[in-house]
Amino acid sequence: MLSRVADSLYWMSRYLERAEHTARLTDTHLNLMLDQSPESAERRWSRVLSSLGNPVPDKAGKDAYALAQLLTFDMDNESSVVSCIMSARENARQVREQTSSEMWEQLNRLFLEVKRADIDNLWDAEPLDFLRAVKEGVYLFQGITDSAMSHGEGWQFIQFGRYIERACNTAALLDVHFQQLQSAGSEENEDNDDGSDHTEWIGLLRSCTAFEAYCKVYTADLRPERICEFLLLNPEFPHSVRFAVDQLRTALEGIQEATQSRRADRVSRLAGRLRASLGYGQIDEIMTGGLHAYLENIQRQCAQINQSAYLLYVTYPIEAALEA
Repeated sequence: MLSRVADSLYWMSRYLERAEHTARLTDTHLNLMLDQSPESAERRWSRVLSSLGNPVPDKAGKDAYALAQLLTFDMDNESSVVSCIMSARENARQVREQTSSEMWEQLNRLFLEVKRADIDNLWDAEPLDFLRAVKEGVYLFQGITDSAMSHGEGWQFIQFGRYIERACNTAALLDVHFQQLQSAGSEENEDNDDGSDHTEWIGLLRSCTAFEAYCKVYTADLRPERICEFLLLNPEFPHSVRFAVDQLRTALEGIQEATQSRRADRVSRLAGRLRASLGYGQIDEIMTGGLHAYLENIQRQCAQINQSAYLLYVTYPIEAALEA
């Protein structure tokens, strides 16, 4: 497979995963506005933007309308829903021959739907319907990809992009939420039980589509350490960090097998080390040793895996190709 093809498939997948993630967070926090004070709303939107790597801009301020605009339609924001879907479509267009007709039709349909949408009309009508349509459009594309594309090298690059993006997003979300919520909790009177903490933890779970799955494991006992354990270490839940790392490692193994590369040891070693850290991790030890440092290390290792895989399969020098 040509390196430019691998690059386009990889980034197409990452951008779509990012669009779904941003739409999911925006949807969740617009819903939470029904049960929150203006002060808690400001803190929650700040957490959302921080987890996406975007500081709160002056033009958005505390206005929910402006924040929704920033996260959905702002073309200057690379993490906005429209920006991500447009970038995904452009990458898919460049490798049109590598994808199935059904994949292209679905991605093009999603692109046209968000392109003709307008924040003013959506805000006056039903913005949540638009965000849910985006999420369902991405889910449909991913399902079509798994059903209509051969599970060869190209499909493995799509899986790699999807799950490395998911691992980074979930780790960043956990990091921001636990830092801010635990800091706020330590400053409040422990006897003050107004239900705000309960809503905050439900919001975190719903941001990862995890509330119902969590309750099936732990019932409705919302303890921070259990929530962290579920979203970080659970091997079966699709939006946990461990599940995503398992899948990206499997994708890398598939790529290595397809390419027969003798230089893939470093990438495999990095992915295996991250997988072992999550597989053998214990939540009490992680919390005691410092959750923030642990989650930062996960994001750093994902960046190293991405860089190593990129150097190996996309931007490699010609000498390396001749040696392979």
